[in-house]
Amino acid sequence: MTSDYLSLFFRPKGVAIVGASRDPVKLGYGVVRNLVEHHYDGPIYPINPSADEILGQRVYPSIAEVPDPLDLAVIVVPAKMVARELDACGQRGVKAAIVVSGGFREVGHDGAEREEEIKAIAAHYGMALLGPNCIGTIDTHTPLNTTFVTGQPRPGEIALLSQSGAVAAAVIDWARGSGVGFSRIVSLGNQAGVNEADMLGAIANDAQTQVVTAYIEGVSDGPAFLQVATQVARQTPIVALKVGRSSSGAKAVASHTGALAGAEAAYDAAFRRAGVLRASRLEEMLDWARALAWQPLPKGNRVAVLTNAGGPGVMAVDALEAAGMQLAPLTEATKAFLRQRVPPAASIENPVDILAGSGPATYALCLDALLADETVDAVVVMTAPQDWFAPLSLAEVVGEVSASPLGRRKPVLSVIMGLASTSDATQVLHRRRTPNFAFPERVASTLAAMWQRKQWLDALPDTPTVMSASSVEPHPSLEGMTGWLPPHLIDDLLQAYAIPIPKAALVNYPDEAATAATTIGYPVALKLIAEGLTHKSDVGGVKLHLMTPEAVHEAATTMLNQVEDGALYVQQMVKSEVEAIIGVVRDPQFGALVMVGTGGTFVELLADTAFELAPVTPAQAAAMIGRTALGRLLAGYRGKPPVDRQAVIEAIVALAQLALDNPTIQEIEINPLMVGISGAYAVDARVRVS
Repeated sequence: MTSDYLSLFFRPKGVAIVGASRDPVKLGYGVVRNLVEHHYDGPIYPINPSADEILGQRVYPSIAEVPDPLDLAVIVVPAKMVARELDACGQRGVKAAIVVSGGFREVGHDGAEREEEIKAIAAHYGMALLGPNCIGTIDTHTPLNTTFVTGQPRPGEIALLSQSGAVAAAVIDWARGSGVGFSRIVSLGNQAGVNEADMLGAIANDAQTQVVTAYIEGVSDGPAFLQVATQVARQTPIVALKVGRSSSGAKAVASHTGALAGAEAAYDAAFRRAGVLRASRLEEMLDWARALAWQPLPKGNRVAVLTNAGGPGVMAVDALEAAGMQLAPLTEATKAFLRQRVPPAASIENPVDILAGSGPATYALCLDALLADETVDAVVVMTAPQDWFAPLSLAEVVGEVSASPLGRRKPVLSVIMGLASTSDATQVLHRRRTPNFAFPERVASTLAAMWQRKQWLDALPDTPTVMSASSVEPHPSLEGMTGWLPPHLIDDLLQAYAIPIPKAALVNYPDEAATAATTIGYPVALKLIAEGLTHKSDVGGVKLHLMTPEAVHEAATTMLNQVEDGALYVQQMVKSEVEAIIGVVRDPQFGALVMVGTGGTFVELLADTAFELAPVTPAQAAAMIGRTALGRLLAGYRGKPPVDRQAVIEAIVALAQLALDNPTIQEIEINPLMVGISGAYAVDARVRVS
């Protein structure tokens, strides 16, 4: 769907309301009311065969009788009538339609059939279709309000894309009460036509929009969403609330990687790759959006806290450090300046506590000094309810300093605590583009999100380097194969991508195993290979540190007696200091999902893992390692020497490329990847294809 067509949902030349009503309790009345009351300046065409006039607007008996110009139809009729009315819109030449009506896929089989019918009608006429089961669109700058929801936010810089009409309605009401302006609001509904990726691009292309927020229950096309979101995030921050974290993850998988890589891990990895900031609560999403729209990004994670109350200051410090931020150390020059301007008992260390009794003038002097300090990347200004000055007076001062040339270089976030006495102060701060928070904990996650975006933008030049065909050794074709691959094919795959493996041999009999062990060199490991056997250690199918031919023969005989048709894998024992796990599972939405973590038999119990989408750069692989306890183990733990971290990074990058090049692979797992002082070896690997 082209941007020209999608723009009709925000800036149409003429809007028809199919199902307009004179009854104030009907949705069809609400749509007409909002178009009129919020001053849409194009022609408004209510459609109702039983009325002559609604809210001063001439009513037409059918869409066929509506004059030009007409770009957009809002359909608010019972579900069984929607197809007929949509077809009439198509015959009339309407280019875009919003189906507000419910009663489609969300209600079951019959509704799903109705939805397929209107999809086909829209496609036949080349009509952009939004919905069904949505509340419509708002553009506060056009202005245009096609919803039936009472009220509208003031014009602003934040856009909302919502897969829930109820969430969109709640945000509209919140925005009106908090004084936060919005640019565009879209309710997607069932996404029978326009989906979240289509609309994300259309919203972000709006010159008035500085931040996009999104309430997401799922994406209809993972690669398309990832592509659009990555392009948008380079210029415009995206803050998403993806719900459904408790839903079950990947099923029908046998590897540790597959068991641990649920859908939420894939969304986390996709959002991180695209630069989408993932909020955990609706309040958090709106907190972050305000700050990103109104304040500059911090250049670092060092924060100064300015307060008149010790308790809230400590709360802020705890929350900031938990969120990954640090207290700025403050220069001696700054502390000397503060000492001359605050009460003798005040603290000039960070957090700066100017004590109860200090007024807005003292706050202004201290805020200026903290913003000028080279060690400070952001400032949090706090006050608790008190009697010696009104919160409104402090809001005026903080808003003025924040808007000054000095303030525009660093983010300033306000915490005027409470509710009953702070409403006017919050409104003033929001008009001055300074976000206010009722409690200190919320400001910490907001600054952390701003810092996360800064880091993502700084890392943009680090793009994945795909291996050239000449750098990959020839390996067996996987075409037509299904199930778990035998060890010798896995070895060929890993070697083709320069992933080191120990010396090994695949044999069928105990005598052959003993001979192979002697050739490889002792000590060796012996592993049982049988169809359907994925976790060999669970059935005694792994023997380690075998030192003689006799020991190998005995172990081989015992293993083969456990299965009807088995083979044996004789493998060189590799000395290592750390066991890692690396793997890939193919996510149905986003493709190859790469995992790294602490390896061994307790990997699922520990769940010490990190995920990224393929391809993976060396820097991304290093960051994955850093998000797990594996990173500390590789660096040397409790007196042990550091091991070859670079070898692990190279193995992660290569395994991700292997999965990209071989799309029939559903799961790959190397557990353990034995990491030594020099080098890392894939000791046990499983690959499932389909």
